[in-house]
Amino acid sequence: MRKSRPKKRYLLPDPKFNDVLVAKFVNNIMRNGKKSLAYKIFYGSLEILEQKLKEENLSSLEIFKKALENVAPVVEVKSRRIGGATFQVPIEIRQERKESISMKNLIKYAKARKGKPMQERLAEEIMAAYKEEGGAFKRKEEIHRMAEANKAFAHYRV
Repeated sequence: MRKSRPKKRYLLPDPKFNDVLVAKFVNNIMRNGKKSLAYKIFYGSLEILEQKLKEENLSSLEIFKKALENVAPVVEVKSRRIGGATFQVPIEIRQERKESISMKNLIKYAKARKGKPMQERLAEEIMAAYKEEGGAFKRKEEIHRMAEANKAFAHYRV
């Protein structure tokens, strides 16, 4: 990629909610090109959320978006090599990367839960993220702690 930046690809919104964020999330869930299965998993988990969180007075899509927002990190550390030493330099994250990291962490920690179908695991992880707990939220806190610990090297950022 020496010459120019690649063209930005735009996704079509999902069929049910007409939302691009949902389409991105489903693409992250998808394995081996099985998009219809990924949609079944996602929509099934939203139905489970709808049943479990009736008292919240929010739609399952709003709960999902709030959960994604809760697990999105603000800063991360990147390795920079300066004069033979490698420093972990805290850097603010742009919006697209925040979304990407939060989606991948939600899916990763949902997969790590064992003993239930993927729909239920994903619903539980989204619920935990909505309540600011669970694996994905802990991961965000861990990233922030690392950035805080290395903020002395912030002047090395590019």
